[in-house]
Amino acid sequence: MEAVPERRPLLSSSLPAATLKAPWWNGALDVLHCRLSHAAALLSLAGPWCWPKDRVSAACKDTPPWSPRSPPGSSTMALLASLKSLFILQLLMGFVFVVSGLIINFIQLCTCVLWPVNRQLYRRVNCRLSYSLWSQLVMLLEWWSGTDCTLYTDQATVDNFGKEHVIIILNHNFEIDFLCGWTMCERYGVLGSSKVLAKHELLKVPLIGWTWYFLEIVFCKRKWEEDRDTVFSGLSRLKDYPEFITKGFTTTMQCLKGTVTAVYDVTLNFQDKQTPTLLGIVNGKKYKADLHIRRYTVDEIPDNEQECATWLHKLYQEKDALQETYNKTGKFPGPTIIPPRRPWTLLNFLFWAAILLSPLINFACGVVVSGSPLLIIGFTIFLIIASVAIRRLIGVTEVNKTGSSYGNQEAKKEN
Repeated sequence: MEAVPERRPLLSSSLPAATLKAPWWNGALDVLHCRLSHAAALLSLAGPWCWPKDRVSAACKDTPPWSPRSPPGSSTMALLASLKSLFILQLLMGFVFVVSGLIINFIQLCTCVLWPVNRQLYRRVNCRLSYSLWSQLVMLLEWWSGTDCTLYTDQATVDNFGKEHVIIILNHNFEIDFLCGWTMCERYGVLGSSKVLAKHELLKVPLIGWTWYFLEIVFCKRKWEEDRDTVFSGLSRLKDYPEFITKGFTTTMQCLKGTVTAVYDVTLNFQDKQTPTLLGIVNGKKYKADLHIRRYTVDEIPDNEQECATWLHKLYQEKDALQETYNKTGKFPGPTIIPPRRPWTLLNFLFWAAILLSPLINFACGVVVSGSPLLIIGFTIFLIIASVAIRRLIGVTEVNKTGSSYGNQEAKKEN
């Protein structure tokens, strides 16, 4: 993964977790959350039977929200969890993402006229446009589910974040590992310009593949004979953020020599042996992600292709050892740093929601008030199609569909 710094003020702090100072907006958001909590607590006095049975947790069924035995805030948290799992809210959020994505893709298409005139301007504009789309997914992780991301690394490494062109090697074991990576990119101001070496099938996926196409992402078929020319031509003009493959890594190092200054090895795992999913994030489930980061300068990596491949194999052996340590102890070695989240992802989503939801709600009310069976049936079919489409998009992140075949001997023989 290659991260080109965006020209945006770096608001995230690099201080150790123990000394981090919360940004001013966290206090304001806490006040807002407190007001909403009081309102939610009043609503909860109506009793758990106001909500569908499958939405109410066992704790709410056994203990009324007004019971003095309930832990402080437990009824509010249960109510918020129920709200997050409501299908209608999830459908509205999906509507905002899909429609805003189509608008962004259309604007990206219009920017193609800039390519022959000023390629740097074309790239800067598309970096901002892609940020507006990807940050909505980061918002789901940071603000909707409240997932925590903790870095295990030293201060010297953190001081370089967002200030250099790098390749990031991230293990692909979980459905939301890309979201955790994007979250760190966002907090250090490089989300819009981050790139990947993606498999060719993703090019056909609406929104995701289309946005990557305009970002000049290199799409590979995982067959070196067919991908050689694509990789070389793509890397000759780009600074990329590749997923791990031996040949892809060595080729990327050769093509980007003189541009990339370091390689970040990132090992990801989740506390309490959780198996996170994007569907869980959409349902508002909170996870705790730990990322162990090591920085290697380009000078530390061999230039020879065979030696470079050997170095990479050794690196993955060390990553396996780190995972074993984590599974035994529940943490990675080294100091921890928790970079604070920034408000831009939430503000970006609220911007799109304000623009898109108002006409949708007005239209839905008009359909209901009209009483026309044809309009109501048509709108219902639209909702069903929209929900299926969103579920298909979520399915793209499933590990068995996106995982690498590295290490699979049968796959190697076929390729």
